[in-house]
Amino acid sequence: MSEPGRERRAALRFRTSDESHRVTTFELFFDLVFVFAFTQVTHYMSDSHSALGVLQAMIILGILWWSWVSYSWLANQTFVDEGMVRVGMSVAMAAMFLVALVIPEAFEDFPGGLHAPLVFAVSYLVVRLAHLLLYLGAAADDRPLRDQVLRTFVAMFLGTGFVLAGAIVGGPAQTWLWLLGLTLDVAYTYLTGHGGNWRVHSAAHWAERFGLIVILALGESIVAIGVGVAQEPITTEIVIGSLLAIALSVALWWLYFDVVAIAAEHELARRKGADRANLAIDGYTYLHFLIIAGVVLSALGVEQAMHHVNDSDPLGLFAGVALFGGTSLYLAGHAAFWWRAGGRLKTWRLGAAALLIAVIPLGAAVPALASLAIAVAITGAVAAIETLAYAQGRAEIRASAHPRRDQAVNQEGTTGG
Repeated sequence: MSEPGRERRAALRFRTSDESHRVTTFELFFDLVFVFAFTQVTHYMSDSHSALGVLQAMIILGILWWSWVSYSWLANQTFVDEGMVRVGMSVAMAAMFLVALVIPEAFEDFPGGLHAPLVFAVSYLVVRLAHLLLYLGAAADDRPLRDQVLRTFVAMFLGTGFVLAGAIVGGPAQTWLWLLGLTLDVAYTYLTGHGGNWRVHSAAHWAERFGLIVILALGESIVAIGVGVAQEPITTEIVIGSLLAIALSVALWWLYFDVVAIAAEHELARRKGADRANLAIDGYTYLHFLIIAGVVLSALGVEQAMHHVNDSDPLGLFAGVALFGGTSLYLAGHAAFWWRAGGRLKTWRLGAAALLIAVIPLGAAVPALASLAIAVAITGAVAAIETLAYAQGRAEIRASAHPRRDQAVNQEGTTGG
């Protein structure tokens, strides 16, 4: 074969990853679409301002999550910034942008133009088909993995079939058809995949991918601070409210990244084969959705609170449920995740999650600034208590994440002494 021929063949080949695999810049580029999509979901809930709107937004978020996590599995299997897989993911990225673009009219088509729910459904189908075809290519000669991927075709056609049907039927039935489609897709994939033949080649890559999506979701909570007061003249209340909202975001970041993310990566790296894949399925693919949903709902509560930060009226039940319920879901998701990964319950986080639910009536009855202060106090207290109560274990876990840096610091201290 000629040299150009070999180069073309190499460009089409999928290269299987290994334990040294890390997140590529193309994956970060791919994730930018989801930054926009998360913002759209928050705006959808804010505009609808109803329980039905929140349910519809969570269905959309579930579809977004299922799309993102599917490509994360693919990116752990192969190098997605090379050859045909990069082309395929670029197509999926464009289709996912269309999904995000039509979120405001996903359940109620605006007059004029194309039928938005159908644009959503067809674009989602393109995202899923591209993923499955790319995964078959990435599986290469790994027959058990190819068989596993082929089984997900059933789940994909079930799920996207109901999404397409809902888009065509429209009306109240659309919500329930989309929910049914998403549920069947997720449930069938779990039943056929848990204990199956999935591969997690790099624990570091896997944990980093999920850490990055949590960061993107937390970024939405930062955006929500500005959205709520973007058109308002600066006031003392806005300054205080902004500082409280930032403090809440910092607390949420701290609770995930200070120890949990590091310890979970170590646990994932310790496991091999099916045991590692099962943890990746349970702890990350499924339970991390609770964490992401909690951040998005909390961001909605922050946006609503900031919108009313200059008022002395009560925050209201809708915003109170979003702010305290979303933060509670975030903490409960942490507890469930660590119970699956580390085999122990995060009792302080479970207690704080229950307390946040209990104070919803109070948070809804007081002004926005007071509600934000209550949320910050509870989440900040959990972060502070865990940091102090488990100081030794925390230091050991964090030191293991930065061994070279800590060794250099110790050597510098010894030399200076």
